[in-house]
Amino acid sequence: MSTDSGGAQQTRSRSAILDVVRAAGTISRVELTRATGLTGATVSTVVRRLIDEGLIVEVGRAESTGGKPRTLLRLEPLARFAVGVHLDIAGITYVIANLGGGVVTRWRTAGTGGDAAEEIVSRVAREVDDMMHRVDVERDRVLGVGVVGPGPLSHPAAAWTTTPEPARLAGFALVDALESALGMPVLLDNDATAAAVGEYWSGGIESTASFGALYMAAGVGAGVLVDGSVYRGSSSNAGEIGHVCVDLTGPECWCGSRGCVEAVAGPAAVVAAARARGVDLGPAGRPATEDFGTLARAALRGDAVASSLLTFSARYLAVAAQTLATVMDLDHIVLTGPAFAVAGSLYLPVIEDHLQRTFFARGSHALRVRLSSSAHEAAAIGAAALVLQSELVPRPSAVRMPAEHTVAVASSVPVER
Repeated sequence: MSTDSGGAQQTRSRSAILDVVRAAGTISRVELTRATGLTGATVSTVVRRLIDEGLIVEVGRAESTGGKPRTLLRLEPLARFAVGVHLDIAGITYVIANLGGGVVTRWRTAGTGGDAAEEIVSRVAREVDDMMHRVDVERDRVLGVGVVGPGPLSHPAAAWTTTPEPARLAGFALVDALESALGMPVLLDNDATAAAVGEYWSGGIESTASFGALYMAAGVGAGVLVDGSVYRGSSSNAGEIGHVCVDLTGPECWCGSRGCVEAVAGPAAVVAAARARGVDLGPAGRPATEDFGTLARAALRGDAVASSLLTFSARYLAVAAQTLATVMDLDHIVLTGPAFAVAGSLYLPVIEDHLQRTFFARGSHALRVRLSSSAHEAAAIGAAALVLQSELVPRPSAVRMPAEHTVAVASSVPVER
């Protein structure tokens, strides 16, 4: 075996062990050997190196089953951190996540509005530095910064090609500008893909699952993971379920097509329909997500017009979920994103009922559907998780992180609880 192939094998073994330990919470070396298919000797060698790096710690012994009690292992969550940034016209959401995907701190600031790209870069760099200083997370433990937002990505993922918001970032070399401003590695990705990775990294999703996150903010999208790996497509734009046509003669969509799910029944379309029917949503000109939240709260209070509009939207989102689940043969869907954070309880029963009746493989296996417990911040959490995954559990990906980036291990980091 060549040195290169040996190094690649070591990387794969390291990644497999880290991912299994992360998913399991606590696990013994014997269980790691079974779960990964690696030899006992390889597991022992890699685990020792991970312990030396401070990424894994021994946390006591399992209950004896007759022989010597097995030593349990888990990730050391304070060994590394990552920053996640979700850019949106309605607000910028920041999180710092630890190695286990747990959120150390979160911060939401004003939206990008009409800011120029250079102004957005300066502001994000300043606010990331402020947040790290506030919770005393040392820079040498931060693996990098993930930045996510809506819209198709260029390949490799260093810019958005077009985007509904923030529009001034379309075509701008955001990764290069932010890496220069922050002095840290930066990756760029789609908000729906990020949300899916965040749900997976934070736990509760089996590593063997075919899993989709149906994401709704100002628009509609999805991210899909199969056996723990993101399904990206040729240009990292897979999962754009909001741009599946459901009405050939329907309204024009910003993507250039007609009758897309997003254009027919996404939050902006529902808000426009509500205003046309005289629903009082407050002053015009606010971001669609804010007006959608007002409409959702009215529906939850029992307003008949608001309820009918959201039920209409939910039926189309159910068709989007059906399409995603059937094409990808999913066994788990999570509803996530800011719009589901406020209206998820109205959408969930409609989507569940539709999938129970229409999911193509329903006779072969169950399809579980649930609301995310962190729907409003899912994209920012996922942005941080993408950094963790890119650095510690590398998989084929279009995201960009410098390979030479290394991180020193410090003794401890006080964090905000």
